[in-house]
Amino acid sequence: MKTQILGAMAVLCLAALTACDRSERQKGPEITTPYAAVLLDNGQLYYGKLVNSGANFPELTDVYYIQSQVNQETKAVTSVLVRRGNEWHGPDRMFLNEHHVVLIEPVGTGSKVAQLIEADKQGKH
Repeated sequence: MKTQILGAMAVLCLAALTACDRSERQKGPEITTPYAAVLLDNGQLYYGKLVNSGANFPELTDVYYIQSQVNQETKAVTSVLVRRGNEWHGPDRMFLNEHHVVLIEPVGTGSKVAQLIEADKQGKH
């Protein structure tokens, strides 16, 4: 009888620990800036407002990415911040597979990316 009670208590403790671990893991990193940078394992880097960073499919809204363009005459490379959503399917958000997220970083409010996003929102390209 004591063995059964101890066994049941061990199972309950293990279940509680697992639930605590899962809730901590699902919290994800706390980003306190308006935008986050999310790097995927295929090398793509997106900037946006991150929601549910610890979920299986975190959500990124107000999404931007960097597009490089090469001048064929001078071979100079310029980088342009592009707002996602003008693609043919007109996406207004992205759901990311957590298994493909390499890192998440806050975008500093005084950074060049933050300034370019603000300029885009103000209509100043």
